[in-house]
This record gives sequence, C-alpha cells and structure tokens, in this order.
Amino acid sequence: MASRTRRHGPAKGAPDGSRRRRVPMRLLLPSLVLVALMAMLMLRGYVHSEILADYRVRPAAANDKVPQEILKGGPVIDTRDGSADTLRVPDDSVVLTFDDGPDPEWTPKVLDALKRNDAHAVFFITGTMASRYPDLVQRMVDEGHEIGLHTFNHPDLSYQSKKRIDWELSQNQLALAGAVGIRSSLFRPPYSSKSENMDNNSWPVTEYIGGRGYITIVNDTDSEDWRKPGVEAIIRNSTPKPGKGAIVLMHDSGGDRHQTVQALDRLIPQLQSRGYEFQNLTEALDAPSAHTEVTGLDLWKGKAWVFLVDASDNITAILVVGLAAIGFLVIGRFGLMLLLSALHARRTRRRDFVWGPNAPVTEPASVLVPAYNEAKCIESTVRSLMRSDHPIEIIVIDDGSSDGTARIVEGLGLPNVRVIRQLNAGKPAALNRGLANARYDLIVMMDGDTVFEPATVRELVQPFADPRVGAVAGNAKVGNKDTLIGAWQHIEYVMGFNLDRRMYDVLQCMPTIPGAVGAFRRSALERVGGMSDDTLAEDTDITMALHRDGWRVVYAEKARAWTEAPESVQQLWSQRYRWSYGTMQAIWKHRRALVERGPSGRFGRVGLPLVSLFMVLAPLLAPLIDVFLIYGLVFGPTEKTIVAWFGVLAIQAACAAYAFVLDRERLTPLISLPLQQILYRQLMYVVLLQSWITALTGGRLRWQKLRRKGGVSAPPTVPTQRRQAMDERPVR
Repeated sequence: MASRTRRHGPAKGAPDGSRRRRVPMRLLLPSLVLVALMAMLMLRGYVHSEILADYRVRPAAANDKVPQEILKGGPVIDTRDGSADTLRVPDDSVVLTFDDGPDPEWTPKVLDALKRNDAHAVFFITGTMASRYPDLVQRMVDEGHEIGLHTFNHPDLSYQSKKRIDWELSQNQLALAGAVGIRSSLFRPPYSSKSENMDNNSWPVTEYIGGRGYITIVNDTDSEDWRKPGVEAIIRNSTPKPGKGAIVLMHDSGGDRHQTVQALDRLIPQLQSRGYEFQNLTEALDAPSAHTEVTGLDLWKGKAWVFLVDASDNITAILVVGLAAIGFLVIGRFGLMLLLSALHARRTRRRDFVWGPNAPVTEPASVLVPAYNEAKCIESTVRSLMRSDHPIEIIVIDDGSSDGTARIVEGLGLPNVRVIRQLNAGKPAALNRGLANARYDLIVMMDGDTVFEPATVRELVQPFADPRVGAVAGNAKVGNKDTLIGAWQHIEYVMGFNLDRRMYDVLQCMPTIPGAVGAFRRSALERVGGMSDDTLAEDTDITMALHRDGWRVVYAEKARAWTEAPESVQQLWSQRYRWSYGTMQAIWKHRRALVERGPSGRFGRVGLPLVSLFMVLAPLLAPLIDVFLIYGLVFGPTEKTIVAWFGVLAIQAACAAYAFVLDRERLTPLISLPLQQILYRQLMYVVLLQSWITALTGGRLRWQKLRRKGGVSAPPTVPTQRRQAMDERPVR
C-alpha cells in the first residue's frame, strides 16, 4: 500500500514530434559497473596469460628451406633488407641474455649480481611481465642494460598468423614504451635455440619479423638453467669455447632462479679473469644502440596501458579480497542462521513453552488495514479477518483510493468493521490514523492485499504475555507462488526472511516487522511517536525505534499471513528498490545507536552491524561470485569453476531444504532454485546497486503502488471447496 505518485506529462520529443527513448539509469549505471568489472578482469587475464595464451610448441622439422648461411652463421640474424646476414660477437666478449622477465623476485637479484660484477646484459622481456613490473624495466635501462622483445604472451610464433605476430610485437613495444619510453629493434622468438637449429617452420617467421624492422637474436650457448641442473652445470654450459665469444641464454623469470643467480657470481669473475668483457649486444658489435626514444601519442598510449594494467591488478586484488569476504560472510551467515533457527524452533515448539507469565493472551486486538486502491483484494482481506478465532475489531483506513475500495468494504455490511477515509497521505499516516481510532491496546497491522488464517491474530498476540515484548513479527508467506517468479519469491521468503527472523529473535535484534503481518503494543508505539514517514521502510524504522526504546521484538512462526507477491519484473523491481533504499534510510536514521548506552547501544552495536552486513554490504559484494564464475567458465579452469559453483549451490540447496522442512513447506518449489540463483539473484543485485546509487547521489524515491490482481483470496492451507463456501456464506 502506498500513496499516489504524481503523473508527469508526456516526455518532450524530437522536433518531428517523435518520442525519445532513453535507457533508464537503473539499468545503465549497473550495466556500466558490470562492464567495467568484466573489462578489468579480462585485461588482468590477458596480461597474466589467462586469455589468448597459446602454449603449443611445434616439434623440430626439416630445414631444407633455410639458407645455409643461416644454418652455419652466427646468432645475430639480420633479414631487414631482404637478405640473410648473420653476425657473431667478438672473441673477447660475452653477451649474457635473460629471457621471460622481468620477475619481481628474481630479476632484482640478477640485476644485483650484474651490478656487483660490473657486467652488462640484454634482457628479452615479455609484454605481460613488463606491463606488470615497469619499475624493473626502468632499472634495467638505468643500470645500462639493453632491452629486447620476447613477444607479449610468449607463444610459438610458427603457429601464429601474421596478424597475431604483429599484435605480439606491437603490444610488446607498447608495454616497453609505457615502462621506459623507448622502442627496441632486438627480438628473440620464444622457444628459439641456435642458428643451426632453425627449421622450415621458424625460418619464415624470422624472415617476416626482419621485414618488420627487427634483428633476431638467438644464442651460441644455452645455460639450460631452466632445467635447474645445478650451479656447476650452469657455469659449464655457459662458458664459451676457448678463445671464442658467445651469446649466452639464461632466464630471470619462469620459476625458481636461485641457481642462475649463484652461477652469475662465479661465472662472471672467472671469465673476466680470462680477459672477457660482459657487454650489451650493440656494445659488443660496436653498433648503434637498439633503443629508440618514443614521444608524442605513442608514449602516452604506452603510459596509459601501464596505468590500466596496474589498475586492473589492484582492482582485481581488491575484488579477490571482496570475494573472500563475501564467501566468509555467506557461509558464516548460513551457519549462524541454521544454528540459531534450530535453537529458536526447539525453544518455541516445546510442549510446555509459554511466551510469558500472562499466557494465554485473550484480550481483543484492533486490526489496522491501510488501503490504497485495493479494490481487487480488500474483500478477501476483510473476510479472512472475519474468520479469526480471536476477538478483534477491523479498521480499514482508505488512503484516498480512487477505485472504490472504501465503498466495497462498506457494502459488505460486516460487524466490527469500520472504514475511515482520509486524503492520500501515505501508509504511515494511514496507520497513525487507524491507531488513533483503535479501541484496544493490542494493535495488529497488515496490508490490504494480505489474507490471514483463522489462528493468525491469536498466534500473533500471544508473545504479549511477556510484558517486555513491544512488537511481534508474523510469518509472511507468498500466496501466489504458482508462477515461476512467485516460486522464486516463495523460496526467498521461506529461506531468507523467516530463517533470518528466527536468528534475529535469538540475538534480540529483529530489524523488521513485516508490513503484511505484525503486532504492537499501543503503549510501545506511542512512546516512540507512532509510525514515521522519514523513510520508505516505515516497518524497519519503527522496529529499530522500538529496540532503541528497550522493547523486545520477537518472531511468531505460527502467525501465518498470505500476501500477494509482485508478478512482474517491473513490479518486483519497484518493491525491492523501495525496500532496499528504505532499509538504508532506516540504518542511517538510527546510526546514533552505535555510540549510545543501554538498550539503544546494544541494538546499535549488535543489530545495526548485522543488518548492515547481511542486508546491505554482503548482497552488494555477492555479484563478485557471478563475475568470477563467468570469468572462470570462459577463461579459467572451467572444470574447477563448475565444481565450485555446484558446491555453493549444494550448500544453498541444503539450507533451503532445511528452511522448508522447518517451516513445514513442500520441497517442490526448490526445483527452480538453480534458475533462481542464475536469474533472480542478479535482479536483486542490480536493485541493491541502484539503491546505493540513489543513496550516494542524494536522490529521493517516491512511494510506488503495486498493481494487484487479487490472486490470493484465502489461505492456501484451506481446501478449495471449503474456501469457496466460506467466501460465499454470509458473515453474521
């Protein structure tokens, strides 16, 4: 039930009178956030070689198409002008080369070893590592080392198209430009070896890369440090033939390189004592530097790339922490709900259980039914109350309805039913008007689209046998659960709302008395000033106010009410948007309870954190599970991702089954639980995100009236034939 909303005039159209259609902000902003998150994850996956990575390595092939001057030539291959020239380093020089870096752990140790021994080297970097650790590339250049390219993702280029080869080179250059503002003309293919091992698969790649302006560098001597053969073996493999120079292949990344570091501290002094110099390649060949300064747009593109990679890594790290946090919260909440709900059920279902010293409660109650345009539902609501087995008076407060709601009730001519009319002022005002006209001290509140069972009012007022109880939450259930969206809400009501209320009852911090079924002491309501219109969740607001005033709020599971849940996505969206935003408003309104003493302080330091954590923060982070699920299915370990998702679903299914058994509900609706997790939860995420955006931007949400169909005419527990007979018989 809600006050009327103002109808706006037709939207201004284009000059030709046509109507402009704009994407609603509630869809646009969450969609942009989702796209941004997925883009960051994909960027991170690309840079970490989880996306577009190709780990195939082609076996050796024939070499009959490779020129003999290449097979018998040196490790420096120049095909830039269409010819096939090779070079060797001078006999007194050793060029140390390191592949696959930079690595945050081992590259600094390699650089330290080179610095200690006054040696220069060439580092063939991958774009993935350079993008993530640009500071190490900068250190290489600052300390006089030379940089070469080793592709971006380290694929075997003989498997790749020319377009992919160009992409690998350009992305590698982009990362280098972003890290240190230079380009390099040196290139080493992944999985390369000596010139004599060039074959018919790798030679065309070398020719093509030369045509792109690069000099290909292979090696004379392979340290084989990637095998971790031991320091002595690495030194032996790296030592040039007597009197000869060499280009030595080593690695500063790709695994544990402590043997490489130890070997450097012995190899370099040994060879220096024999007269060898450890130079960059261009220094050894007495050639111009391979580095070219990058300026202008290319430089800024490189810096932007490095910035985005760093941002994606940082954001992903935060998301992973958030995912761990939400996992902990979800599992912790499930565990807490199961434990405390079991305790609550065991306590309240004992044969000797009574709510208080004044049990049973037999004094009459006033039932307030605020109604705005409830013509399709109001008769069923009032007739269900007339079947109550507890003495009541019924007060229908018509809040300016335009569909004849008040006339329908008056036309029934039922005893103990009063109709109060007022101009449209909203639900809180209607309830306060009803409270002022109520005869009794026990006040029951319900919605105009809800029907009660005969025992609902009796069960609802029994907790007032305890004089400390100021309010009671009933058991709201979905009456129109025959549709798919109704079944999903039924699962949510049983599994979430009612298990939650059992838990909060035990913890004595119930956050909300449902508007569909709740009861109050008149004195408790009057002490806190009645219903307030400060928030859009007046039921949450009044419940928090009662806690702060020292009253107990409990849950009566047997006080069942059947309400008509929204049957369309738009209506559901409107309802949950109001609930979410109203809850945030109520939390903010009662925030001072965090620092107050007494009952208010207890609720502030127990209830408010739990409500904020479980109803606002955790649902906001929960989409991370689905984002990582999609990422894992497409790019990650698909099998493990599927197993993990089904594991989470199994936990939820077990909790849902327990909740249904505890509430004595049939398990059949749980068949749709997997689909609910895929579709329904996403809608709730977006609704909550929109509520956050509204709160942060200072927006104000109006009350929105849900369109009712009158689909709940009597409690589903009443057989159909008996229900029809009860609806048709006169009420005396």
